[in-house]
Amino acid sequence: MKMLHYFPLFFSLATLSLLLVSSTAARPAATTPEPTAPPPLTPAAKEFLESHNKARAEVGVEPLQWSEKLAKDTSLLVRYQRNKMACDFANLTASKYGGNQLWAGSAAAVTPSKAVEEWVKEKEFYIHVNNTCVVNHECGVYTQVVWKKSAQLGCSQATCTGKKEASLTICFYDPPGNVIGESPF
Repeated sequence: MKMLHYFPLFFSLATLSLLLVSSTAARPAATTPEPTAPPPLTPAAKEFLESHNKARAEVGVEPLQWSEKLAKDTSLLVRYQRNKMACDFANLTASKYGGNQLWAGSAAAVTPSKAVEEWVKEKEFYIHVNNTCVVNHECGVYTQVVWKKSAQLGCSQATCTGKKEASLTICFYDPPGNVIGESPF
């Protein structure tokens, strides 16, 4: 009768197990990656945010936070308006975000703070007591700037040259404001 020798196979499995245990012990334990800090704000983003938050502080509303997603969405829209729509106003009515836009009939760039300042000028036409605007005046861009439930902001600008020299500024707000029957602050 022939004897089978299983020792080499057993030795190989034992050695393999020992190697696996050793290599597992040598590896550092898996850790949850540290959350990465958001990228620093561009000077324009900082200016948009500071200008908005100044107006919001004047009426006691929490500051907005900058959203890279909203900024990207507005960037795509202003470039589309510049490249395909001759820098005309964008139709923001179908957007899931609140929106403000400023069209300036000059190729000279409008600073972010100047754009927000233009929207905030409507404050003089807003009547907080009854949540309305003075007759024959608009105030919706102002109320969007200070809308208490809006938490995030993203803005972008484009300069148009050629047939129509202009600059276009668009900001998106999430959640959107100007809900009928609600007061902005």
